[in-house]
Amino acid sequence: MRQGMVERNTAETQIKLMLQLEGEGKLTGSTGIGFFDHMMTLFCRHSLFDCTLEMTGDLDVDEHHSIEDLGLVLGQAFREALGDKAGINRYGTFFVPMDETLIMVSLDLSGRPYLVCDLAPLPDKVGNFDTELVPEFLRAFAFSGGITLHVRQISGSNSHHIIEGIFKALARALRQAAARDNLEKGIPSSKGIL
Repeated sequence: MRQGMVERNTAETQIKLMLQLEGEGKLTGSTGIGFFDHMMTLFCRHSLFDCTLEMTGDLDVDEHHSIEDLGLVLGQAFREALGDKAGINRYGTFFVPMDETLIMVSLDLSGRPYLVCDLAPLPDKVGNFDTELVPEFLRAFAFSGGITLHVRQISGSNSHHIIEGIFKALARALRQAAARDNLEKGIPSSKGIL
């Protein structure tokens, strides 16, 4: 069973996270941020990863430290769960339509972190959530997870749909990339390492 467990304690956040790749798509625990709990629930459901989360942050300041640090911890746990990456698909691409919105996520579990986030400007808030934190989360996740990550908004005007589409597409692309390929006998790279 592939799983990763990471604990991060700073003056700003305290996070303990366990991620299991062969799961049922369940989130146990809370970020303390209602909208982001919704996104993490969608992420788990569509990836079929199980995530157990204990988290507190300095939400009296704002949500930035919590969201960024959760991205770091989730990326580290995902990387740990993959192990040496032998036998995985490595690449994943998924399109998610949500009414007027179409989001594409394409990624490579290459060990070479990079983020291209091609989104139209979003309103400052969705409910009480700062939308500028979405690219911050994606950057932290990609860089700590060693993932080349491309996120592209093809269409969309509703900011809730756009952000929800991103998390669903990310989850499905990760599920595809992390899945075992029965034909792959080793590391899916001509270098022999990822």
